Amino acid sequence: MAEARGYVTVDAEECKGCGLCVESCPPKVLELAPELNHQGVHTAQYLGEKCSGCGICYYCCPEPGAITVYRHTMPPKQEETHAATV
Repeated sequence: MAEARGYVTVDAEECKGCGLCVESCPPKVLELAPELNHQGVHTAQYLGEKCSGCGICYYCCPEPGAITVYRHTMPPKQEETHAATV
């Protein structure tokens, strides 16, 4: 099972419910919500786990600002320092 490398937020007021992000998500972590927003559409929502942080949903979304992808960054590798013995 792949470890989550990111997460997604969806602005329900901006999302138009087209479903492009849901269809394009490789790990299938987005779905259309069962409830309607104020515009009367089923908006996308994040299932809460297993996001790969790829950003495909962001890039395919036709509505600017509807989807934000946050990527977990790995801490930089710390180089081992070896003390020289004299």
